[in-house]
Amino acid sequence: MNDQLFYRWLEQQGEAFGGPGMEPRWTSSVKDAVCTAYAASSRVWLTCSHGILNEVYHPTIDLAQVRDMEFIVSDGETFAHEEKRDMETVFEYIHPEALGVRYVNRDPEGRYTLTKEIICDPHRGVVVTRVRLEGREDVLPRLKVYALLAPHLDCGGAGNTARVVDFAGRKAVLAWKNQWSLAMGSSCGFSRVSCGFVGASDGWQDLMQNFKMDWEFGSATNGNVAVMGEIDCPEYGTGSAREFTVSIGIGEGSHTAAQQTMSSLATPYQELRKRFIEQWQRAANPEWLAVKARDGGKLMRTSHNVLLAHEDKTFSGAFVASASIPWGQTKGDDDLGGYHLVWTRDMVQTATALLACGRTETARRALVYLACTQLPDGGFAQNFWIDGTPYWGGKQLDEVAFPIILAWRLWKANGLGELEIFPFVERAVGFLVRNAPITQQERWEENAGYSPSTLAAVIGAVVCAAEIARARHSAEMGEFLEEFADWIEEHLEDWTVTDNGLLHPEISRHYMRIRPPGCGEAYVNENYGKELVRLSNRPPGTRYEFEAREIVDAGFLELVRYGVRRADDPLIMDTLKVVDAVLKRDLPQGPGWLRYNWDGYGQQADGSGYEGVGQGRVWPLLTGERAHYELAAGKDVTSLIETYEKFATPGQMLPEQVWDEADMPERSMRGGKPAGSAVPLVWAHAEYLKLLRSAVDGKVFDRIEPVYERYCDVEGRKKRRPGVEIYSRRRPIGRMEAGRVLRILDEGRFEARWTDDGWQTNHTASSRTLGSAGSSADIAPATGSQEVEWTLRWPEKDAWLGYNVKVRVDAL
Repeated sequence: MNDQLFYRWLEQQGEAFGGPGMEPRWTSSVKDAVCTAYAASSRVWLTCSHGILNEVYHPTIDLAQVRDMEFIVSDGETFAHEEKRDMETVFEYIHPEALGVRYVNRDPEGRYTLTKEIICDPHRGVVVTRVRLEGREDVLPRLKVYALLAPHLDCGGAGNTARVVDFAGRKAVLAWKNQWSLAMGSSCGFSRVSCGFVGASDGWQDLMQNFKMDWEFGSATNGNVAVMGEIDCPEYGTGSAREFTVSIGIGEGSHTAAQQTMSSLATPYQELRKRFIEQWQRAANPEWLAVKARDGGKLMRTSHNVLLAHEDKTFSGAFVASASIPWGQTKGDDDLGGYHLVWTRDMVQTATALLACGRTETARRALVYLACTQLPDGGFAQNFWIDGTPYWGGKQLDEVAFPIILAWRLWKANGLGELEIFPFVERAVGFLVRNAPITQQERWEENAGYSPSTLAAVIGAVVCAAEIARARHSAEMGEFLEEFADWIEEHLEDWTVTDNGLLHPEISRHYMRIRPPGCGEAYVNENYGKELVRLSNRPPGTRYEFEAREIVDAGFLELVRYGVRRADDPLIMDTLKVVDAVLKRDLPQGPGWLRYNWDGYGQQADGSGYEGVGQGRVWPLLTGERAHYELAAGKDVTSLIETYEKFATPGQMLPEQVWDEADMPERSMRGGKPAGSAVPLVWAHAEYLKLLRSAVDGKVFDRIEPVYERYCDVEGRKKRRPGVEIYSRRRPIGRMEAGRVLRILDEGRFEARWTDDGWQTNHTASSRTLGSAGSSADIAPATGSQEVEWTLRWPEKDAWLGYNVKVRVDAL
């Protein structure tokens, strides 16, 4: 990427996709509008933000970008107007039910108007742009229109090649990189075409010199290339309007790209448009949710369509986190990830929101996809390409828990069809049993330890798995899982709460964002025992190590969402006071919240983009999470729904982050408006849809009833058996309470040789096999015992642990 042409424009205009453009010369702020065009059978996604960045996402190649696809209008003598810089623009959707868009670009002097509609061919991998040029009779005959395109194929701008070709007697352009090709053609052909290198010999450079196209380079090889074609409409000399279509097709190989492009151009545009809208209408919006919306349902309809648009059309059920790349204008070819990967967490949020909209079959597709990408150990990669290939290597317990919860929800909704979920669930819950309660990364993907939000999902998933196990006639497995969930729930405050908080003068006891692992535990670091959290995205020269008690987030509200804690729990309410004191920001739209204090992931203090360091900003989805809590507490959430809707752009896209400080016009930063991060963030749209469903139902849609009954209902708590204390070599313990059963977990079958009287007597406890969860053996120290000691033997290997383990038994 890093093309000079793009950056030259950035210097003049401001930041691009995911961030603001330049305000003064536009009649509205529609530049922020981002939309995703999609047809039910199409294999192309189109994302556009006022021409600032047009990105074609082709699922079979992970990311094939068409950067800066725009039109330039010139009279050949006095001006060459670029859409995104020189014209006044109005944005709108072509239909309330479809993600096709229309841009009306007007010459500031009123001489002409360039209107373009962008859709996808409903049956081909082609982006279709219909253009109408209107103008004064003394001006229109002199105008020339040029289509400018910078291909970024196979995940990058470097190494692309382009050349001028002839398709069926008409000039067109073909670009390729590795096995992927792109073709661009016009319904009336190009009179001239040129291929150049960005910043040196591209068409923009040519036109801006003398407003004429003088260069006609036949090819540009192995570089960051840009191509330009002069529209050749035979009717240019008469009438008050000119209309033509430009199509861009992507395929595996040049023949496929060319064939798709030409086939699309051969189909009358109005026919394509009609089919496109009909396809969207088949995916009917959940209008019944609009009763709780404050904007008449506008954001609801777009959110629903955005979620559908982010499902891959080749790998069915694969939902990516966003078609955007946060701060994409600063990313190079060495940073391929972006949000166009599958994150299990985000994907389940999407699938659950679609389930809330009544789209059971769509949610089932997502579950099937997850079942096919599950790793042999039962877990999931931190994120992965749409074909299931892992990208980053972190382990996140909530990303293993969420698919179990989704499976349970579909089971309860009678939405599984013929899908057998028990093997999938059994392997995933086995991973949780072997690895919980410590996660390598929590939901913000940064730190290891005990996370309230992660443990809320884990408890919910384990209880769901227990219910599924019992339904499959595995009562022993169900009981074991319930007791495992109980063990985590009983220790939540021990692991995640500080009694010496520093953030609120009146509150010392509250949940922490995360508590680091201790000595001997999984993922422990050199700071064990000090409870220090190291943040990796802090600006240079600033503090980056903090005590765990110094950092708070609102992730503990997941405990209420899933039914682990009541909304009126005193500790929950006290922590909310801390959160509001530290993280709440009052914006023109209403209240917003930061992820956590000292966060460095966001726009920098001077308004420039995040470049590995920055300052965390308000996340609109956290307003949705707070609204869910308030609903659980029995409060009216109408105002929070309205605030959430006001965070959307004019195109009804929800940003990942918004600017939360004083306006900074020189950077085009305005309070509550999108900062430089992802737009849209699919998770934010999913949270909004679930909020509407929760408001309609009068209770939190995500609440897991068996969890709520077990931990929040008085009778449910009475039915629970006396607790266990769990030991594993991943998480050794040094003490336990008297009256508890000591449960030893290990991956293979074993025997525990133990004593509770200093080896005056000894006992043998043989383990029971628990499938993917491994094996367990129970030790019950006698009443009055002060210490229990044991060692392990694996009979199948005839191997011993090699040392004794001692655990102190504390009297109640």
